[in-house]
Amino acid sequence: MSTFKEKAEKAINKEAAIGLDVDLEEYDQDSIDQHEKIDSLSELNKKDQEVLQSVGVEPDEENRSASFLQKDQTPVFENNMYDGVEIMSVPEALEKHDWLSDYLWTAVQVDADKYTAKAELGELGGYFIRAEPGVKLDLPVQACMFIGDRDTIQTAHNIIIAEENSRINIINGCSTASHVDSAAHIGVSEFFLKKGSTINFTMVHNWDNHVDVRPRTGVILEDDATYVSNYILAKPVENIQAYPTAYCNGKNSRAFFQSILEGHGDSIIDQGSRTILTGENSSSEMITRAISHDESTIYTRGDMHGVSPHVKGHIECMGLVLSENSKIYSVPELKCDTINMELSHEAAVGKIAEDQIQYLTARGLTEEEATSMIVRGFFDIDIKGLPEELARTTKKLIDLSMEGS
Repeated sequence: MSTFKEKAEKAINKEAAIGLDVDLEEYDQDSIDQHEKIDSLSELNKKDQEVLQSVGVEPDEENRSASFLQKDQTPVFENNMYDGVEIMSVPEALEKHDWLSDYLWTAVQVDADKYTAKAELGELGGYFIRAEPGVKLDLPVQACMFIGDRDTIQTAHNIIIAEENSRINIINGCSTASHVDSAAHIGVSEFFLKKGSTINFTMVHNWDNHVDVRPRTGVILEDDATYVSNYILAKPVENIQAYPTAYCNGKNSRAFFQSILEGHGDSIIDQGSRTILTGENSSSEMITRAISHDESTIYTRGDMHGVSPHVKGHIECMGLVLSENSKIYSVPELKCDTINMELSHEAAVGKIAEDQIQYLTARGLTEEEATSMIVRGFFDIDIKGLPEELARTTKKLIDLSMEGS
């Protein structure tokens, strides 16, 4: 039987099925500097702290239950303030838990493409988060993947486990230091939701406009488990391609994906989500809001695959094109392997109606202010499945990400 590394070596030149191909040889991982660990996030310089705050990571850790920071390939900070939750680097977790290796590469295939292969063959990074059985923690765990050196490639292999009847909220921020104008990030994330558990996962991306980003995510849900994903991307990026897949294997399992996408400059954003509905009475909902500026291109994808009877799913993709040279492509897909299921989709792409602008300008707003108000209303979606306080935090992150838009 081939080892993971052997499979990865065979796939190291395998292009992804969709998305722009990235030449990983342009970036260097072997010479990345190791960074010293810190005792507090407040030890970071002011600019880096501001970057962390822009992606929802609070340096003072107020209203947070645990924190993790990886700078380039070095886990520089971890802090766990509550019992019942573990947070640490994956290498450390593999040393502590001999059973953890059984989870690696089970929700995401190591040979899926050159990016998953690179994550296996490069230096192991990433975080391990685990909620113990029965633990229900409302204060979110915060984790950050931070690139501090230019022309580097950062890799992470994150493992998140919600044990039976647990509930955990996670805010994951990814960004580059203000001086980094060229880099690549590959992040593999594998989620495992045991019976009756819930994970609310909010991811905020704030990259430089010359960063190549390739997240690879798989989510496995058991009976009565619920996974909620809120993804926010409102800053320029070179290109990003992500297609997280949820496997609703358990009875009454549920997966929700909500994405806020804003394209700037000549960014190429290829963002989607996929759910495989296998468990009895399992369900999924995917909601995307996308706005394109300048010469950006956005692909919004949704793939709902009904395998068993009595499953339900809905895809909703809405886009606003705000410049003549930008583009939005909506690509919803429904697949039915049997009868007695409910799968649906709706998609619409257009521009802001002139009468809306005229109505607001007639009441004293400038055209720019009117457009901004309409855009914010367009992005004002219901944050599903989150505790009230975390929903407010997520809406605040959306507003923060859109500053200067």
